[in-house]
Amino acid sequence: MKYLLLMFAIPFLSASDCGSKKEKEAAAGNSDTMALPACVQKLIDDAKKEEPPMPPVQVDEYVYKGKKVYLFTAQCCDFYNMVYDDSCKTLCAPSGGFTGKGDGKCPDFDSTAKLVRTIWKNPANK
Repeated sequence: MKYLLLMFAIPFLSASDCGSKKEKEAAAGNSDTMALPACVQKLIDDAKKEEPPMPPVQVDEYVYKGKKVYLFTAQCCDFYNMVYDDSCKTLCAPSGGFTGKGDGKCPDFDSTAKLVRTIWKNPANK
């Protein structure tokens, strides 16, 4: 009888841990669907090390013209809010700068880009 009970209990006990690893990875940002290009992470890390520190207020992932892009929102008014592709090539600045209207290279960004998620927020600005 003990063996019969163990035969039924073991699959349930081992199956209960199946999803927890994926959930932990997703929470830590290690899931493939949550993967961040290394160069984007490097841009964030480098900005945190600047003297004086000038990290962006936040970094958001968008889909723009069918491609995944990253908007780095600057801390203040006179800086451009830069958009990078997944290879960290600068695409444009849809806003910011002296006029607040960016560099004019992607005037349709606000109307056509779709926000996917916020990647990072500066803890100093929360």
